[in-house]
Amino acid sequence: MVAYQIESKSILNKSKKRDPWFLGDYTINPYSGCSFNCLYCYIRGSKYGLHMEDKLTVKSNAAELLEKQLALRARKNQYGIIVLSSSTDPYLQIEKDQLLTRQLLEIILKYRFPLHIITKSDLVVRDFDLLHAIRERAILPADLAGNLQHGLFITFSFSTLDSSIGKIFEPGATAPPDRVIAMKQALQNGFHSGVSLMPLLPYITDTAEHLETMFNVFHNVGVNYIFPASITLFGTEAHDSRTLVMKAIEKHYPQLLEKYKSLFARGYQVPHSYSKVLSQKTKDLSLKYGLKNSII
Repeated sequence: MVAYQIESKSILNKSKKRDPWFLGDYTINPYSGCSFNCLYCYIRGSKYGLHMEDKLTVKSNAAELLEKQLALRARKNQYGIIVLSSSTDPYLQIEKDQLLTRQLLEIILKYRFPLHIITKSDLVVRDFDLLHAIRERAILPADLAGNLQHGLFITFSFSTLDSSIGKIFEPGATAPPDRVIAMKQALQNGFHSGVSLMPLLPYITDTAEHLETMFNVFHNVGVNYIFPASITLFGTEAHDSRTLVMKAIEKHYPQLLEKYKSLFARGYQVPHSYSKVLSQKTKDLSLKYGLKNSII
């Protein structure tokens, strides 16, 4: 897989407002583009085209930039939770050779910033040594110090546990069963770890049966939290998520095509009535299986 090298002007991005789910005060994206090539990805569009892996870029000066930016933030006591990553995965296949994410983790550890990793990959297990150290040494932001017991969180992203469905909608990502194994290892290593159950696919992975299976598996693994949410679809061009998902539905689930057209006839979100029913389903399952909907 070919990746382009670019120099970035900044690597640490300050969030305007802390994310209520992922608690991010800062975000870092060591790569641009994504080889996982998920059809539903919200960052799809003209910038990346149909095959996002063809526009994959490595921010070659990321470590140098982060060293400077975190040193400055630490001197000013501006500690906050870093989300790695927000618009691509920190553990793409090329990370095995590039080791860029690992370099950034070493710098994050050096300056003692808390960290939240969000990934669809099992490669995160490679870095458990650094993640243990970050968890122990991280300085939490003052307003969260009394509510959090950990300085390190690992969230695994799922839209399904069915590998055949995963191959259709997230063809380049690590297979869901392998992600479950990695998540289990993270929990066994004492990490505060949970599930980003998004996006759920209407009439496919948000059915009562499918949800029951997933919540049961996550409960048995012992996850600390779960964030369920439905899908959003954007754009009408050939490279946009709405177009790509609709084509996949037409090909693999033709019986659902009219339902999908109806769901997204008025916008990029499912209707409020549909969302309300789904929300109640996931709340009921969270209560049944004792799964929290919050890291705090």
